[in-house]
Amino acid sequence: MKPEHIDISRYDYDLPDGRIARFPLSGRDSSKLLVWRDGAISESVFSRIGGHLPDHPLLIFNDTRVIRARIMMRKPTGALIEIFCLEPHQPADYERSLAATGTCEWKCIIGNSKKWKDGPLAVGFTCNGESRTMTARRGEGHSGGSTVVFSWDAEITFGQLLEILGRIPIPPYLGRESTEIDETRYQTVYSRHDGSVAAPTAGLHFSDGLLDSLTGAGASLAEVTLHVGAGTFLPVKDPDATRHEMHTEHFSVTRQAVRSLLGFPGRRIAVGTTTVRTIESLGVLGYRILTAGDPSAGRPVGQWEPYDIPAGITGQALLTALDGYLETRGQDSIQASTRIMIAPGYRFRITDGLVTNFHQPKSTLLLLVSAFTGGHWQEIYRYALDNGFRFLSYGDSSLLLK
Repeated sequence: MKPEHIDISRYDYDLPDGRIARFPLSGRDSSKLLVWRDGAISESVFSRIGGHLPDHPLLIFNDTRVIRARIMMRKPTGALIEIFCLEPHQPADYERSLAATGTCEWKCIIGNSKKWKDGPLAVGFTCNGESRTMTARRGEGHSGGSTVVFSWDAEITFGQLLEILGRIPIPPYLGRESTEIDETRYQTVYSRHDGSVAAPTAGLHFSDGLLDSLTGAGASLAEVTLHVGAGTFLPVKDPDATRHEMHTEHFSVTRQAVRSLLGFPGRRIAVGTTTVRTIESLGVLGYRILTAGDPSAGRPVGQWEPYDIPAGITGQALLTALDGYLETRGQDSIQASTRIMIAPGYRFRITDGLVTNFHQPKSTLLLLVSAFTGGHWQEIYRYALDNGFRFLSYGDSSLLLK
């Protein structure tokens, strides 16, 4: 059942500024690794994670790619305005919007918004040796933010424009501007689908060499895609976390990935909280099929919807329903969105283990960790703080196993 009340003050801790990792380590897999297994804590190095995993595990990754979503533009007066592209509005699909030529419209956060009430913004760029211009004007109001209509006079896509004009949107808590190192290190080595404005940071620890060694030792890999939104950084401001409104994130999962999940009960290790949100949301789509015959993928997975699934229905049953639905209709994948909130009391049906970094105080991600560890987050974080672990996006990692 949905929790009736969550006192967010119980999910607070003192995070000294000096414990926030401002930059990545020189080696992706050289970070420290905290291993929590049934209440016992040990310490290792991330490159040795394979020795702590169950036999022949399935590692599930979020293969989204961070786009260069921050664009600096100017008013005719010269005033500088920053536009942070959050998600496509028209076309509403990520792939089609990033492939758009000439014009598109995005939901955005506008820096110095008071200085831009109306009129166009502009920024110049060079394409095929010729000077070109991209302009921006305010679109109609959009729930939860503003929309911006972009137009440009070059035969290139919006995705290509972002590569030319945009900056990588590193997290605000790093307290610095993005640098050259972020261009590669704020992307996972397996990223492939453009759309995120924040990296699925648990995956930043995996190098190509480590992935090869894991598969060589018997691990299997699967990929899902969830485009991480800026809402992932929103703190819980209400004293009662059940009143916190979760953001919506879009995801896509292939039928092959669903079948992989079906084949590894008890050994499914989610790399990152975004992967957990994705695969647990699949369970809701499966339950919709069992009860109504249709996943209604156009309707987001509700914030508390998973809590309505009866305890006796297993993850295997939910995934089987989803796989059967895709097979019957000849679909190779399913696209949907989710507002799922995983908090203490949540019943995990598909996630058996979790690789994750150390999260901000009073965050929904910390609630997820508490839910997965049965409330033992304080012991885990106390150990990390007492033993020199680095925190947040570029920080160290943990492996949580039941």
